[in-house]
Amino acid sequence: MSDQSTPNTPLSRFCKMLGIPYPMFWGFVGLLIFMIGDGVELGYLSPYLSDHGMADDRIAVVFTLYGVTVAISSWLAGALSSLWGPKRVMMLGLLIWSVFETLFLIYGLEKVSYPMILLTYGLRGFGYPLFAYGFLVWIAAATPSRKMGLAVGWFWVAYAAGLPTLGSLVASFAIPLIGALQTFWLSFALVVFGGLVGLIGMREAHGMQRLAPEGEKPLRSMTKNITIMWTNPKVSLVGLVRIINTSSMFGFLIVMPGFFMDTVGFTLEQWLRLLTIVFVFNIIGNLTSSVISTRIGYRNTILWLGAVGSTISTPLFFFMPQAFPHNFMLAAVFGAFYGLTLACFVPLSALAPALAPQNKAAALSVLSLGAGASTWVGPAVVAIFNESFGLGGVVWAFTGLYALSAVMMTFLRDPEPVHEPVLTKAKSRIKIKAPRQDLRWAHATRD
Repeated sequence: MSDQSTPNTPLSRFCKMLGIPYPMFWGFVGLLIFMIGDGVELGYLSPYLSDHGMADDRIAVVFTLYGVTVAISSWLAGALSSLWGPKRVMMLGLLIWSVFETLFLIYGLEKVSYPMILLTYGLRGFGYPLFAYGFLVWIAAATPSRKMGLAVGWFWVAYAAGLPTLGSLVASFAIPLIGALQTFWLSFALVVFGGLVGLIGMREAHGMQRLAPEGEKPLRSMTKNITIMWTNPKVSLVGLVRIINTSSMFGFLIVMPGFFMDTVGFTLEQWLRLLTIVFVFNIIGNLTSSVISTRIGYRNTILWLGAVGSTISTPLFFFMPQAFPHNFMLAAVFGAFYGLTLACFVPLSALAPALAPQNKAAALSVLSLGAGASTWVGPAVVAIFNESFGLGGVVWAFTGLYALSAVMMTFLRDPEPVHEPVLTKAKSRIKIKAPRQDLRWAHATRD
């Protein structure tokens, strides 16, 4: 993206000030609205199913199956973007989400049919990762390397602002006004609207074309997205850390609503607003950690603020509200701390492609696979530990995983400087030789 080709308009200046790639502005807006719609259900689907007679173990199976399809789709987002181009992958994601959400609402929730809920909700899991992570690959293809940290930070701001921050806030106001089932239909409308905004509004050229080299066969292109896991073990390590990153979030969304309502004494609306606070601070952390990472490095930010920070914040988020029930303010403080530390894993999205500069799409496929896998690993941890050790055991299991992620991060290093060097006048004549990159990706990320 050449700066010379960017028009001098108020919107372009606004994007430049924030570090958002101007040609992709409407993609960020569309992603935000899409993820708001997708996140509306997240904070109350579990209690809705429980109130309609579904057992907790069955609910855990529903979320685990959904997480498996999300994980598969997350990997496919990068692989298919290489073959078809990110925009087509995003279109496919919107179509899948819309079709199976309709079937889920009509034949699953309205009839409270467990088999249909499993089938339709599980298949719907293929939808949002294709849309969201297809857009992430588009960002990587079109953004200069030195601007990637902030660009992916804004991606996760839009993502987390919707899922589940503003989504939960919308649900907390919509459920008392129009009812729980109608709120699901509201989420459907938001997803479709957001998807159309992103797809119609963005005309950036890199998303319209395949990213794999011309002449490369589809099977070889798909294979590269798998073989990178052992040809570049550091990318696999990043993927494992990414699994741990949000696993607790998806696990807590199953069990924490009941904990905060039954044990701590909150209402459903209070729980949804607490969830909103958690992810408002997660959004703040997404952007803040991206900026911090350009100062202290991707690895140090993830290790100390993300992994070590989450090892401390996770048990506090559970035990402190339990020790002081009915105290919303205290729960909000520790919830905010938890949300901030989760956000400090965001530089993984810049670190992964930096570790494989000649195969960025494959590296992002592994990262997306990790993000998707967290949606079933979290519920699986709940299913395994809750029955034998109770909710406290679940919390300590997640705490242990964050400690493990800190150990993993000690084996990684930033492969190159993560910010532009500041040259003095005396040094300004020095030419810095850039690392050799795959020509197609070098062209795609050229200023």
